[in-house]
Amino acid sequence: MRIELTINKRSYTVEVPPETPLLWVLRDVIGLTGTKYGCGIAQCGACTVHVGSDAVRSCITAVGDVAKSVTTIEGLDADGNHPVQRAWREERVPQCGYCQAGQIMQAAALLAEMKNPSDQQISDAMAGNICRCGCYQRIQSAVRRASREV
Repeated sequence: MRIELTINKRSYTVEVPPETPLLWVLRDVIGLTGTKYGCGIAQCGACTVHVGSDAVRSCITAVGDVAKSVTTIEGLDADGNHPVQRAWREERVPQCGYCQAGQIMQAAALLAEMKNPSDQQISDAMAGNICRCGCYQRIQSAVRRASREV
């Protein structure tokens, strides 16, 4: 089936079954490999992208159900200078880095919706994104830092 998508402000036409997970279309069909495969059941958040303004798990989102534009980590800021990305670097958040794209996309969605979240609101919003290195304190600090710039 031919499916029209807007990803990172570019139009794409893909020929895949509509039930194909958005993650596989992003990575394998379009070649945007910044979004990671983690658990495959929406439990870890490594595959988080924005569909419209919502942070969604692309591993369980059928591409045929995507009706809004998609933003991946590659499209958040062309130069990697979104306030969340800058805060991530300044707070030296990543260790292994595997979860970082999903973490950053989740944090960016939170800050787009809520400019000055409390620590509890940050924790609640980020709770579905797992960091196997345990960088949660630095993630919290980075989200707080980024909230001052958005």
